[in-house]
Amino acid sequence: MALGGGTFTVQNKVLPGAYINFVSLATATATLSDRGYATMPLELDWGIEGEVFEVTNADFQKNSMKIFGYDYTSEKLKGLRDLFKNITTLFAYRLNGDGVKASNAFATAKYAGTRGNDIKIQIQVNVDDDSLFDVNTYLGTVMVDSQTVAKAADLVANDYVTFKSSAELSSTAGTPLEGGTNGNVTGTNHQAYLDKIESYSFNAMGVVTTENTIKSLYDAFCKRMRDEVGAKFQVVLYNKASDYEGVINVKNKTTDEGWSEASLVYWVTGISAGCAVNKSNLNKVYDGEFAINVDYTQTQLTKAIQAGEFTLHQVGDDIRVLEDINSLVTETETKAYIFKDNQTIRVIDQIANDIAVLFNTKYLGAVPNDEAGRISLWADIVKHHEQLQDIRAIENFTDEDVKVSQGDTKKAVVVQDAVTVVNAMAKLYMTVTVM
Repeated sequence: MALGGGTFTVQNKVLPGAYINFVSLATATATLSDRGYATMPLELDWGIEGEVFEVTNADFQKNSMKIFGYDYTSEKLKGLRDLFKNITTLFAYRLNGDGVKASNAFATAKYAGTRGNDIKIQIQVNVDDDSLFDVNTYLGTVMVDSQTVAKAADLVANDYVTFKSSAELSSTAGTPLEGGTNGNVTGTNHQAYLDKIESYSFNAMGVVTTENTIKSLYDAFCKRMRDEVGAKFQVVLYNKASDYEGVINVKNKTTDEGWSEASLVYWVTGISAGCAVNKSNLNKVYDGEFAINVDYTQTQLTKAIQAGEFTLHQVGDDIRVLEDINSLVTETETKAYIFKDNQTIRVIDQIANDIAVLFNTKYLGAVPNDEAGRISLWADIVKHHEQLQDIRAIENFTDEDVKVSQGDTKKAVVVQDAVTVVNAMAKLYMTVTVM
């Protein structure tokens, strides 16, 4: 069922759902959900086509050959290795899956893509029974499947090929599949991904692109999802000055040959999705595999912070995160400077997502909007916030900070909530008096 969600100005919503505003204080069974969920649209040489597919960290380490076509240690997968250093689950989508499947006289590759050209079918007469054939499938130099059959019709499709039942089996040292190609990537492919990923829940989305039109597409998607639909996540983009708390604007260029200069997005997406709600990525050491341009002066670093640019810089032998900030630059009465800090966004996104799930699953259409029902909702919100306070994500919270009342209609419930977000220490001002 489609549910309403997002922000509100007046109590005039039509769809049932949770509408939650976060604003700055004017100056002059509720449980915490897990983090570590990311999504990325990817250009791949192999893999599922036209669908979002889930890959856990364990899947990636154990089954990368089957899923992405390459061994875990392959140079081709170093972007994904950077990503998975800090996440538990990836919702992946292959952008270039509409290419051609490689094939030969015996089999067709399971997926389109250039990696299919590295598959070979080896056929030998069985040493124990010369009426049978041993049919082996190789990906590169690795045997990935072996079957002993009397005829091609007896072969069963494996993770890499489907066999042609009408083929005549005969001995071959290794017949390669040929003609596999990757599809072309256009804005249509990106839009197809966004249409499918809209129904998923995740903490961060990363897009490795230097094309301004594509970056603008994701910028607009993030704003619509956060402000109108109520899906709280951040999108990580390279060199995109969005001036919005939902967009993390990566400044540093990667310089690896054959890779996009936007490839730091992999790692930043991972740390953004995987960072705990009570932690910050401030001063985090880059432990990834790309060569990164960090040649900045102190003046340039200061300007980067002021411009809302997520920047890595050199500290001794390490490369570290300068500030865990998003692209928000313009301060308003409803979005003060604290909204520039990603730790703040993680906390308020946690609250929004958790309370929306709580309301939509426990209260929506099930609990009467009377005093007892509202007290129950109040108690669940208080319990949730107390958990945040226990892990030092918020502070100075009391149950008096949450007020639940009936809205303008019989079905509406209004919650007034106040939280003080804890941020990690970032600046030390010290005065030493020498006697």
